[in-house]
Amino acid sequence: MPPTDASEEATRKPLPLADETTTAYWNAAREGRLAVQYCEPCARYQHLPVDACPKCGGSELSWKDMSGRATLYSYTVMHDAPAPGFADHLPYIVVVAELDEQENLLITTNLVDANPAELRIGLPLEATFEELAPGEVVPQFRPASQQRSA
Repeated sequence: MPPTDASEEATRKPLPLADETTTAYWNAAREGRLAVQYCEPCARYQHLPVDACPKCGGSELSWKDMSGRATLYSYTVMHDAPAPGFADHLPYIVVVAELDEQENLLITTNLVDANPAELRIGLPLEATFEELAPGEVVPQFRPASQQRSA
């Protein structure tokens, strides 16, 4: 349901702004999928999306669905809201997650359903999705429900 007044809208989390390069990423998120750009000639995934591969300069880029599995690479716990829409979500955990599909394939996002005191580098994570407004979905991560084997 859309906000009914200006104060409600002011306390909502910011919505993603898709552009030509990122539209496929946001469309996948709306469908509950985590998709990452893939360079066909290099056979490498890359995130953030770009118009040309940073390694080979090629434009043969496609989108591949990821498993949604990752490992906690780095994190910070925010105790002050970066915007009014985050005030009810403190402490807010911002993470860098390394996706399982490729070494150093990193995504910066937030971690939900987690106790900051229990975080550790290497913690298995899984993707989840939050609908911020109708049709506006953001991928994020949470601790994996089952420990994965190495």
